[in-house]
Amino acid sequence: MNGGLKMRLLLTNDDGINAKGIYALAKRLEKDHEVIIVAPDCERSACGHSITLTRPLVVREIKLAGLKSKAFSVDGTPADCVKIAINKLVNDKIDMVVSGINKGLNLGTDVLYSGTVSAAIEATIYKIPAMAISTEVLNNTENDENYDMAAKYAGEILLKAKKNNIENDIVLNVNIPILKESEIKGIKVCKIGSRLYNNTYIQSIGENNETQYKIKGEVKDIHEENSDTIYFKEGYVTVTPLHYDLTNYKILNGVRLWF
Repeated sequence: MNGGLKMRLLLTNDDGINAKGIYALAKRLEKDHEVIIVAPDCERSACGHSITLTRPLVVREIKLAGLKSKAFSVDGTPADCVKIAINKLVNDKIDMVVSGINKGLNLGTDVLYSGTVSAAIEATIYKIPAMAISTEVLNNTENDENYDMAAKYAGEILLKAKKNNIENDIVLNVNIPILKESEIKGIKVCKIGSRLYNNTYIQSIGENNETQYKIKGEVKDIHEENSDTIYFKEGYVTVTPLHYDLTNYKILNGVRLWF
């Protein structure tokens, strides 16, 4: 139940409009809210906050089987999707943007690469509060049940945010472990941690005899106290409030003295 707080929601992602995650999210949220889906026409993972400037965007209205919500595909990035939805596709006020459910986590410093998180941040630039929802995927195997549970948490956190008058420039970055619901210890509001990758580049030769490099790497979490990486490992759903202002206020006055 939504407690009478019906909202107009814009849904997007970086896995593409036909991804299982956005379907599960829309299926859950359209029960209680008005949902409009505007998402990339194909996967755009790890594209960060890039937007398309050098060519026109192609927008197509499509029908997603099993959903009543209106849906549009865009041959651009997640941030493109939010920008064009706000400026051209949705005529009425959007109460919140929900990005996801991402196939894979967006913990720690991975938020800087994430198209999922960047789409949510784009919304807050327009003074619309947003959530980015991500869930764990093991061995690259998608689990419908876990998407359903992630969608359930998304709905609950959405209502909490609305009831507590979330500021219009805040993104809630949410990560949900691949555990049975009974095994999840609860929700922890926390800061982002640090993730480092042991990157290697695999060299190969392409069809036209050009040298190619493909990145591979294993993640190493730095488990700082009260951070999302440590709480997630302990079995919690993590919620981190984010803001697009990257100013380092701790040293602002110190750097000012340089000049």
